[in-house]
This record gives sequence, C-alpha cells and structure tokens, in this order.
Amino acid sequence: MSANGHTANAIEIKNVNIYYGSKLAVKDVNCAIESHKITAFIGPSGCGKSTVLRSINRMNDLIPDARVEGEVLFRGENLYGTNVDPVQVRRRIGMVFQKPNPFPKSIYDNIAYGPRILGISKKNQLDEIVERSLKQAALWDDVKTDLKKSGYALSGGQQQRLCIARAIAVEPEIILMDEPCSALDPISTQRIEELMRELVANYTIVIVTHNMQQATRVSDYTAFYSIRKEGTDAQEKRWGVLVEFNQTQKLFEQPEQQETADYISGRFG
Repeated sequence: MSANGHTANAIEIKNVNIYYGSKLAVKDVNCAIESHKITAFIGPSGCGKSTVLRSINRMNDLIPDARVEGEVLFRGENLYGTNVDPVQVRRRIGMVFQKPNPFPKSIYDNIAYGPRILGISKKNQLDEIVERSLKQAALWDDVKTDLKKSGYALSGGQQQRLCIARAIAVEPEIILMDEPCSALDPISTQRIEELMRELVANYTIVIVTHNMQQATRVSDYTAFYSIRKEGTDAQEKRWGVLVEFNQTQKLFEQPEQQETADYISGRFG
C-alpha cells in the first residue's frame, strides 16, 4: 500500500476469461499493472492482447455477445461489478485507437467534446482545458493559431496526438493505446513514443504493440501473450493466454519461459 491508501497498482486483472459468444478468446489472465508506468502487451496476431486491453475500460461491452469472467480491479473496485457505470469507467480510463480517429469537428471542438459532456460550458474553462491538453500532447505549438481548423486537416501523426489530447482532456487516470503507431511513419512514431514517456509522469499507460523494438524503447513492463490450440483442423479451437509478465528489460534479456524466448528471437509468431 502506498501512503495515500492506494495500492501501487492501477489495475489488477484476476482470473479473467473473455468470450465472444461461446468462443473462448482469452483464458485465465492474471497480471497487475503498476501506476505511473508503461506496460506493453506483445504477442502474435490473434493472441488476445487487444481483447484484454479493451476489457480494462469495458470497450468489449460494445461488442455483441462479448462477456468477461473474473475480475478487473481499478483502485481495488471490480469494474464489472453490478453497480459500475461503464461510461464512468471510460472517463477514468481513456483509449487511443490504432488508426487516428478525430471527430469531424474543429481541433478545439475535438478536445472540448468530452469536457462539455461532463457539464463544463464556460468558455474560459474550456479554453484552459484545450490549451493544457494540447500542450500535454505536444501539439499546442503546431495548432495554437488554427484551433478552428478541422482535425482532418492535420497529418497522421498530428491526428494521433490530437486523439491523445482528446483522451486526456477529461483527466483520466489511465490511458490505453491499441497499436497507436501502426499507421504512422517512423518520425511520427518517435514523437508519439517520446510523448508516452512524458505522459507517464501523470498517467498510467498500457499499450498494445506488434513492434517489439517499440516495447523495449517505451515500456517499463511487458506482458507476452500467445495462442493455445486443441482439436483437429475442422474442429480446432484457439484461445489466447498470458505466457509471461515481467519488467521489460528482464523479459527481453532473460525470459523465464522458452516460448517467450522463441517469440522474441523470431523463431515463431
């Protein structure tokens, strides 16, 4: 326990199974995500890393027939408890998607959208939030004279930083990022990675990435997921599992599981 009564963990995932209809997508995930650190989820396509990521802010609720068994604890409270409002969950646990998805609005209105929904309507308050969020997302200097311009007018990398600014405008505690750089060029990717390292002073960040070099560059902890199979070709069942979770440097340099070593050395995946 830390001095303020909270544990050092922002999220604890306990005995989580995730299903789409009758299909088991991820089985028996257990891990704790530390506050003010960057945790990377890596693994081959189809191993469930994005599914687990989306379970942290109940985005899977938006998929028909998706269901989560087990507990996802945020500050000790189960996010899947009967009295928990998923909209409130998503306010406190923001999300940035693979492809930049600005709203068809001005840069200003993209950022002000969330605060307005929360009831903030005074212009001076919104101005302050917009400026602060864009500064935190390292975009203010690029757009401060063009706030009425459409978010679509920005480059891909700028659009992704706009989406990060939009996520932090409602002051979440955690930011989830689902392959946030996969649609970006190397220079934009570098800027987003630098931004993540700056933001982690104020937020807990969980990132899904296919890029193992990115995981080693930006994350403090890494979770390696893989795939299990059973049955014949026609009846084969596949589901994701969490194979290993450790400090990033240790996981890449001294993996405890042979499967992890094989994946990071390129022998499969």
